[in-house]
Amino acid sequence: MRFIDRERELEVLMKARERSKRKLYTLAIYGLRRVGKTRLIKEFLRQDDLYFFVNRGKSSTALLREYSRILKDRGVLGKREELKGWDDFFEVLFERFEGTVAFDEFQDFRFVEPAVYPTLQRFIDEREERKNLLMVFTGSTIGMMEKLFKDSKEPLYGRIKRELNLQPLDVRGCYKMAKELGVESVEEFIVLHSVFGGFPRYWVAIEDEGLDGESAEKIIEELVFSYSAPLEEEVPRILSLEFGKRSGVYYDILEAIANGATSPSEIAGYLNRKETSITRQLHELVNYFKLVGYDRAVLGKGSVLYLRHPFLNFWFRFVHPRMSEYEAMRERLWEEVKKSIPDYVGKRFDFTCREILRLAGDYLPFKPAIVGRHWGHYRDGEKRRTYEIDIVALDTERRRALFGECKWRKKGQNGEKLLKELREKVELMGWRGETYYLLIARKLKNVPENVIALDGDKLKNLLEGKS
Repeated sequence: MRFIDRERELEVLMKARERSKRKLYTLAIYGLRRVGKTRLIKEFLRQDDLYFFVNRGKSSTALLREYSRILKDRGVLGKREELKGWDDFFEVLFERFEGTVAFDEFQDFRFVEPAVYPTLQRFIDEREERKNLLMVFTGSTIGMMEKLFKDSKEPLYGRIKRELNLQPLDVRGCYKMAKELGVESVEEFIVLHSVFGGFPRYWVAIEDEGLDGESAEKIIEELVFSYSAPLEEEVPRILSLEFGKRSGVYYDILEAIANGATSPSEIAGYLNRKETSITRQLHELVNYFKLVGYDRAVLGKGSVLYLRHPFLNFWFRFVHPRMSEYEAMRERLWEEVKKSIPDYVGKRFDFTCREILRLAGDYLPFKPAIVGRHWGHYRDGEKRRTYEIDIVALDTERRRALFGECKWRKKGQNGEKLLKELREKVELMGWRGETYYLLIARKLKNVPENVIALDGDKLKNLLEGKS
């Protein structure tokens, strides 16, 4: 598939290459697995540059032998020369090579040969004035990558000139990929985006399996629920790389969040465990592995937990809790899941709308500084009830706010009714600033004139970059 929508990231890498001509330049790229780090690096590297994958399954000796072979093939190391250790390897790189050297999954040296880190530190310190050498380190375990370069106790602390936190493709980039695959319908795209998000690996899988132009349901069925499905081992595979053998409680927490438990106490209740028994694992999922995040109320102090990786959310919502059925009665399970897809997409649509709002500048009264959602409580007689506002966009300097409702249903939505409900919620929250209203839906009818309305046709224009 054509390389799509990483212009800013490539610009950062190009600038790093230019700066390396004056003195040694080091750059770290990190991001969740399947976000496209390796593809970005390979798009950037020139034919004469060096790429080393850190295979955690190899011994130190075997990996050094592999790297030596690469150096010999490229003429950096003589055919009869032998590297006795990692000191020799870095000595050759720093003394003989000019260009870019990329180490992919750099954090996995901790499994293969942790002594690489202090060794590399010494060479970076001693050869700081070395010209024409750019070293790029990529990693998927974000917490480990941050620890390697930001923890003052680590050898490589302070040795990185620049960091690039690679984010998933935005919604417009995803739509470009979808169009490359023959998925032009906004309706079909929204379904696929709800499941795969901005992780290129899954969009490429559509092409790999020859599913170009197929419906969203057909694509999900074939990739996830068919016999020997291409993605059937995807989640266990990537999580085993993160968690290793200590995966049980992590999996349980992810399942709980995907099924609606949004606070530590709710997760503990879902798992029938004490809250203190999951504190460490939940902390690591949020701060180390970065698979779980806090969705914070825009106006207020509330926050709820959610899965940052859309496909993990889908897997732990529909597959992981029913693994026995998935293994033995996959077709029947898919028939049940298929019925739940519209409701699932409707709930995930809020996240898509936040991204779409960033593209909707021509439709909006101001450029928002903050975009999120809001929720709160109110009293209805003796009962305590909850209200939610799907979209809240703020201009904090001038105290302006845009409040929005997001609905993705086949049935056309009544704009007058949605606006009435939205205004009631805004009154409950007590907002006193300048106020605007937004409705986003697949189909809208009876839309009041003073409302910003985005239906399926307008969404398609925004995704295609049209006003």
